[in-house]
Amino acid sequence: MYFLAGCCRICGGCKHEIIYGNYLGCMGSYFHPQCFCCSLCRQPITESEIPTNKDGLIEYRCHPFWSQKYCPSHEQDKTARCCSCERLEVVILAVAIDHRYISLGDGRSLCLECMESAIMDTGDCQPLYHAIRDFFEGMNMKLDQQIPMLLVERQALNEAIVGEKNGLHHMPETRGLCLSEEQTVTSILRRPRIGGHQLIGMRTHPQKLTRRCEVTAILVLYGLPRLLTGAILAHELMHAWLRLKGYRNLNPEVEEGICQVLSYMWLESEVMPGFRNMPSTSAASSSSSSSSKKGAKSNVENKLGEFFLHQIANDGSPAYGGGFRAANTAVNIYGLRRTLDHIHFTGNFPL
Repeated sequence: MYFLAGCCRICGGCKHEIIYGNYLGCMGSYFHPQCFCCSLCRQPITESEIPTNKDGLIEYRCHPFWSQKYCPSHEQDKTARCCSCERLEVVILAVAIDHRYISLGDGRSLCLECMESAIMDTGDCQPLYHAIRDFFEGMNMKLDQQIPMLLVERQALNEAIVGEKNGLHHMPETRGLCLSEEQTVTSILRRPRIGGHQLIGMRTHPQKLTRRCEVTAILVLYGLPRLLTGAILAHELMHAWLRLKGYRNLNPEVEEGICQVLSYMWLESEVMPGFRNMPSTSAASSSSSSSSKKGAKSNVENKLGEFFLHQIANDGSPAYGGGFRAANTAVNIYGLRRTLDHIHFTGNFPL
């Protein structure tokens, strides 16, 4: 919204004083009209560039976590969006700057910050998988069965979902699956390498999965950062734990909600070690980033972890978001074990 300058203010763009003329107010900051720019194309977001709405206000988009301001047109003009952190690629005069995005070949793009710790093949993911199993054991939730874990492409994951018969509930963009049927799934055997702005040289392998217990395998989408991959693994391992322990016919809000709590708790243990008196699994797991292999996370990776926590806490869906908030409230009041016992006997969270 435009205002007339009447007192000394500092422009959030150029950092100079706004002494006279019009200025804009946005999220507690003030800007010269020419300094209020789209984070992507760097063009001013003014009525000369973008028409005002019916209320006379300039419309723009702003990411709720990253505060990345951008023109509404970038949501339809095929500007690349990172499939992990959701940030849009910064482009000036058709040239990507600051964050070159890599195409994963299945309609997804990944920014270089997320690529730093991305897990690209099944072997690369095994240490993280075992570290999260140890995390469950540390909470007296040991999984005795040896459940295969495969990293897969988007198409293979979607095909596996179709092959499931038990009517599982999934998000619009599924990133993981706790498999219960016998299927042949194509997993990623050798990590691809970066060639220009895309990945090349991927080697896949079809694997026949045999049902030996209530859970056949856990599948996770490849190409995601270590912390997001781990959060997905923790979620799917909780599905596996519930099935193996005899939790049956739970409604989506209860099952997805408690699985999201375990995902959240694992992320907390990584981003804020000791927050719930739970040890971090960083030292026991590895990834493609040197910082993670040493057991220490960079500031970039920590910020990503905070974003993934924010995503879980603010999810708007009834099952994943509403379910998480109800489950998390119960766990904070009664503890995880009493909450799980109550779910087992009643199918609902304790009040």
